[in-house]
Amino acid sequence: MLDEKTDNPAAVPPKRGKLAEWLLPGGIEPDPRFTLANERTFLAWIRTSLALLAGGIAIEAFTSDLFLETVRKSLAASLLLLGMLLSAGSAIRWLRVERSMRNKTPLPLPLIVPLLAGAGALATGAVLILILRH
Repeated sequence: MLDEKTDNPAAVPPKRGKLAEWLLPGGIEPDPRFTLANERTFLAWIRTSLALLAGGIAIEAFTSDLFLETVRKSLAASLLLLGMLLSAGSAIRWLRVERSMRNKTPLPLPLIVPLLAGAGALATGAVLILILRH
């Protein structure tokens, strides 16, 4: 199919699905390298989320002799909740960056960075205090 004005096959935009149109309305398709870099960043956040989930499970499963039950459960639940929030936040971040690239607007601030840094510092501090007290 050729573009009637230019006779250039590259000038015809590819068909996108309804979900893509709904999530990413308007704008122009960015360079695939930028889209793939955004996807790699998303996958790195997901990997971190999975590590937090694994840490929460490990604390619940393997530290019964180290922590009191309430401390162990609250620490494990905190890590699981943080992993869940990070997973959802990374999907939102991917979408916001993709929209920004398509519309040629400045990239949004990464709001999940302070969330992860603060919660990670609190969880690490709690574990450190409990280990030193034991």
